[in-house]
Amino acid sequence: MSPVRIAVAGCGLIGREHIQRILQSERCSLAATIDPTPEAAEYAFSLPGQHFSDLGAVLRAKLADAIILATPNHLHAQQATECVEAGLAVLVEKPVTDSLETAHKLVQLVDAKSARVLVGHHRAHSPIMREAERIVKEGVLGKLVGIQGSATFYKPDHYFDAGPWRTKKGGGPVLINLIHEIGNLRQIAGEIEAVEALASNATRQFEVEDTAAILFRFASGALATFLLSDTAASARSWEQTAQENPSYSTYDDEDCYVVSGTQGTLSVPTMRIKRFADGVERSWWNEFECSVHPIERQDPLILQLEHFCDLARGLVAPKVSAFDGMQNLRVVDAIERSIATGRVIKL
Repeated sequence: MSPVRIAVAGCGLIGREHIQRILQSERCSLAATIDPTPEAAEYAFSLPGQHFSDLGAVLRAKLADAIILATPNHLHAQQATECVEAGLAVLVEKPVTDSLETAHKLVQLVDAKSARVLVGHHRAHSPIMREAERIVKEGVLGKLVGIQGSATFYKPDHYFDAGPWRTKKGGGPVLINLIHEIGNLRQIAGEIEAVEALASNATRQFEVEDTAAILFRFASGALATFLLSDTAASARSWEQTAQENPSYSTYDDEDCYVVSGTQGTLSVPTMRIKRFADGVERSWWNEFECSVHPIERQDPLILQLEHFCDLARGLVAPKVSAFDGMQNLRVVDAIERSIATGRVIKL
């Protein structure tokens, strides 16, 4: 089959990551880049395909089979709608839109059109997450009891100097980082039905939070605790443990999730399993069998791109649908409401 022609809207950090992988792939080609900034035009000068300042021009010219939207969050809903109406496959970066209202409208449109829309929660394509999900769902750990999770890391001062908006409402780690973790938790443990959260800005004293502690209740009855902070000198984050992105320092002995069941535990991403042997009485006086589940690390952005190419050809359903994207956004919205009100929020 001929390569899938992909246009990328948004030539910022994540847009360039997508472009780099498209250029390395034999399954797709870069049809166009779209971004109104002078910096983007300069960046695109040496790339294949034409550069445009407007998404509509690419849609009218019918240059692409598929579009990746790596644009600011507030543009996602309108741009995804335009692409769906044009009949193109769409990869929308997370969050799927900037509000639950627009996300719901997009989901309705996708359903009505049977549109090919994938949301860019790229960790869903990680072999680590795939194996963690399989281990839990196959009952290796017994009945799921709970998860202890963390995303604790330190963002340097220049991160905020380069983007002062990150110190204001909407720029904190709950909206920027936690939505990734929500996707992971839902993949492992299923739907979340209630949340309770506290937040603090005591360390940096910005307008927005720098630390949050969250409780989750899943539809299965399992519970999770989660600590989130972008001001903690800690390696217990996905980026610093999964070893999937070489930009981050990594540590072989650290985990960011511990999944507990009635038969044993799984630590992620080291994939260390401690479980009672079959037939052995389950008791804290008895020893566990200890093992490490083998995995082959791969770049989840490459795997996501390959999946998107299959989606564009109509060969698969989206691994992370517009509905999944909306559900992740719904959980984050509930967490924000819990922080604001001090109440348990039921979804």
